[in-house]
Order: sequence, then structure tokens, then C-alpha cells
Amino acid sequence: MYVQDLKSGFYDLLVGKRAIIFVNYDVDAICAFKILQHLLKYDDILFTMVPVQGVSDLKREFEETPNENVVILINCGGSIDIVEELQPDPDVVFFVVDSHRPTDVCNIYSQSQIRLLRKIEDDENVPEFETIFRDDDEDENVDSAHSSGSEGDEPEGRHEKRARKTEESIMKQRDKRLWEETRNRTLFEYSQFSYYGRSSSAIVFEVAWKVSKDNLELLWWAVVGLTEQLILDKIESHQFILEAGNLQTHMLRLSHQQDKGDSGSVMRITFEKDLQLSLYRHWSIESSLFNTRFTACKLKIWSLNGERRLQQLLADMGIPIAQSKQKFCAMDLQLRHEFCDKMEMQAVKYGLDGIGCESFTLQCGYRQRYSASDVVFSLVALLESTESGRSSKINFMDTLDSLSRVKRPLLEAGISRAKDLLENIFQFVRNTITMGLIHSAGPFLYLTVQEGLVNCSQLLKPHCLGMLTRFVLEAYVASSKSRRSATQPLVISAPYMEGIRLLLGIPPIKEDSPRNFFGKAFENAAERSQIEAFSELFDTSYILIKAEDQDRFFDALIKVLQ
Repeated sequence: MYVQDLKSGFYDLLVGKRAIIFVNYDVDAICAFKILQHLLKYDDILFTMVPVQGVSDLKREFEETPNENVVILINCGGSIDIVEELQPDPDVVFFVVDSHRPTDVCNIYSQSQIRLLRKIEDDENVPEFETIFRDDDEDENVDSAHSSGSEGDEPEGRHEKRARKTEESIMKQRDKRLWEETRNRTLFEYSQFSYYGRSSSAIVFEVAWKVSKDNLELLWWAVVGLTEQLILDKIESHQFILEAGNLQTHMLRLSHQQDKGDSGSVMRITFEKDLQLSLYRHWSIESSLFNTRFTACKLKIWSLNGERRLQQLLADMGIPIAQSKQKFCAMDLQLRHEFCDKMEMQAVKYGLDGIGCESFTLQCGYRQRYSASDVVFSLVALLESTESGRSSKINFMDTLDSLSRVKRPLLEAGISRAKDLLENIFQFVRNTITMGLIHSAGPFLYLTVQEGLVNCSQLLKPHCLGMLTRFVLEAYVASSKSRRSATQPLVISAPYMEGIRLLLGIPPIKEDSPRNFFGKAFENAAERSQIEAFSELFDTSYILIKAEDQDRFFDALIKVLQ
């Protein structure tokens, strides 16, 4: 069921109780929890937070965690049948704030245990209750009544009544079969595409606003969660613009209310003109242009001609080579102030239309400014760090801590790691394109990452692999002479653990919408090939298979997508 009033239908019910909060390993979920954590601490509400990476992880942690009557799921659980998978006690209530779509219909129509923190219109094309649920008890009662009534019939009437009963039974079976066919078709149409809805951090910030406990710091966390959805291609740009407009309204309101105090400690959030260049405020301009997906694919920087075009672009902007190679904050002041305008002036000439954008930026006192995208890259790098001796839970807690203003060194460390990550991604893309490692399987393209081919194991983590896959596909389309390449999706197969491959499928470049059909396609291919496949992550476009089954799986996937 849907919770329309976030205050009375959710937050007020937490007062005086202890809650268990399961949080998915993604930036939006971490930002949402950070906001909720602030609210719960303010009102002295006890809670236990448990990070989870997938369905089996959620089931195991739920079984091992002490039972509480209130469970909150952040970016996890919405797309699975929670009651069926977790088998909770009848008095346990689940509050679900999950951006994964489509939502499982059993969660939508649950009248007591499952409560979805969003509006009804946030889910698209939800099937009607009568279309997917049917009570067969009435039919059974009618049949039993016919049976009991026929026992006392006269011998001469039994034959006619038995024939009528048989005919009615056949008609009921026929109706039931037609209903089941309609149900299966409806459910397939509803669940054939996976996609993302409204940011969970934006929803939890709305809770803070409803209970009058919002501030600029909570707003910034909501901004970062929303920006993660855009950076990782989870939502379309128009979805970001609509939600950003809503957050901008809150920004103006809260900025006006803020006590100015000491200007050296005041937190300021602005929504201003910016560029689609990764980490350029913390990097050199040349490095940012090299390792940003947008500019690298437009200029084809992996080629010699692309490098020459980049140098020519800098020359036309009037930026000396020495200036372009040093950190942006150390550049000449006038060049820094004119950089955005000069870049937009040269955009049309170099095919960089759309490089200009608007984004949120944060400045605390006189410290360095951070754009929301800078923070997102930093958090992803911290969350999926592969530094030796560090577990995934330690990475999770570091990512959570880095959102606090007092933990600025953690954020800076994440930015440093993010630079290395982006450089490794670009190097992998360059090698992939120059070595011709992408192959066509007919209805889709595929790339098999061999053991030892990747220098950085971090690239094989889910979020990093998603960034890499999109970069690879855009680079391939930019360098390919075939027009068909823009209409082909890409499947990448990467080593996950010994004998196991992680597969990720993404839609074609030509598709404006990030809706992904590979969840159902992978499921059907596994059934056709009769191999064991695991959809461990909450994003169904990722799947795990045995390495020895990959060829059979790809053969079946070709037949499914033809």
C-alpha cells in the first residue's frame, strides 16, 4: 500500500519504537539514510542500520538481526515480494523507500505489512488488482454445493445434472485458463523493463521538511543522491530537471532562513551554470577533458587525431599548455573565471553541444567549492574501493562519514581515488577500442573482459562496471562506421570470482530512455539454456553465471532478442 502522508503515515509511527534499517550499497541510499539518521537522532528514536548488497544478503541479515516490529528498507526490497522472500512475523511492518522499478505487485496491494513511501503516480502502468489476483474459493464452494446437492437426486436425474456439472466445470477451467494467460501477459508487460523512479534521498528529505526539521545540510545530501542518479545514467535528464527545480525551491527558502553568522563557517548551496567535465575543479583541465566520457567520445581522444583536436581546442580557448596541465585552482585567476564561457563558445565548432549545464555547488565558508557531481564521484570511489585490508562494510561506513562536513579529509581522499578510477576507465576504453575487443552477436554487442586484462580490480565492481560499460558503448558508437551500432545494446561479461562471471546489459545509445530490458531477457535466456543464473543485485540488469555456461547463455540470449 502507498503512504500518502509521510508524517502521519510514516514518521509519527516511529516515535517510541526501535527500527531496523536496511540500506543498499549505493550513493542515493546512503544519502537517504544520512538524512533519516539525522531525524531519528533528533527525536531519540532507536535504530539499527544494516548495509545489504543483494537479495540473498538481505534475507540473511534479516534472519540474523534481532526481530523488531518496524523495518525500513532503503533502495532495497521494493522490486521483490518482501513477505514471500523474508517470511516475517505477521506484526512486522515494512516501510519501503526504493527507487528501483517496477515495484512488485504484491508489495503494492499489501494492505498491512508493506507500506511504500511514495505517491501512487510514481509507479507506471500498475495492473488492476482483479487482473492479477483471483480468489478460487468461491468456485470450489460452488462445486462442493453441486456435489452435495446431487447426492439426493432421483436416479433418473443424475445423468443430466452430472452432464451440466461437467459442462460448468469445463467452462470454469476455460475461464481460469484465459484469466491466467491474461495475467501472465499483463505481468510481463508491467515488468519487462527495469528503470529508476524518484530519488530515495529526495523522498526522505521531504519527510524532514514535513516534520519541520530540514536544513541546508540535509538538502545537500538530497542533492547528492539525486545527482548520483543522473551521473550513473539511472534517470533521464528531464527527471533530474524536475526534481532539481523542487530542491532549488527548498534551497532558496532555507538559504533565506539561515543565520548568516560568521561568513567563514556559513554553508552555501547555489544552483548555477556549470560544465559536464568530471572533477575539473580538483584536477587539471587537460586531465578532466581527457577522462570525461562526454568530451572523450565527442573528440575521440583515444586516437591521435582526437588528441590533436583537444590541443587545438585549448589553443582556441587561449589557454596555454602549461596552464592546462596544472590544477584548476592554481590557474591564472582570469582564465578560471572565463573558462566556462570560453568552453561554451567553442562547443559548436568541436561538436561539444550540450557541454554546458546547471548544477548544485556547495561552499562551506572559505573552503574549496564542490559540485554535486564531484561528491558523487568521490562517494562511488570510496564505496567500491578495493584497497587491501578493507571490507565492503568499512567502505560503506567511510562513504557515509564522508558526507559530514567534519570529515572533509575523507571526501578529499575519495576525490583523489575518483581521479585514478576515471583514468583507469579511460585507459580500458582506449585499449578496448584500439584492440577491437567489442564483437557483434547480431541483436546485441558483447565484450568479454578476460582475467588480467583490467589493471584496476575496482573497475569490476557493479557501479564502476556500469560507468565503464556506458563509456565503452559510447566510444564504440563514436568510432564505428556502422550506423547500426547506435541501435545495438551492449552486454559486458567480467570476472566476478573464480569460475563466476558478472554480466551487465545496457540499452542502445539511440534510446533516450535508460529503461533496461535485459532483466527479463537474461531470465528468459537462462530458462532457454537451462543454466543456473543468479540475479543477486537489486538491479536486475546484472546477473551472475558460471564461466563455463557463458557461450550457451549467449546463444540463448541471441534467440531471445531476435
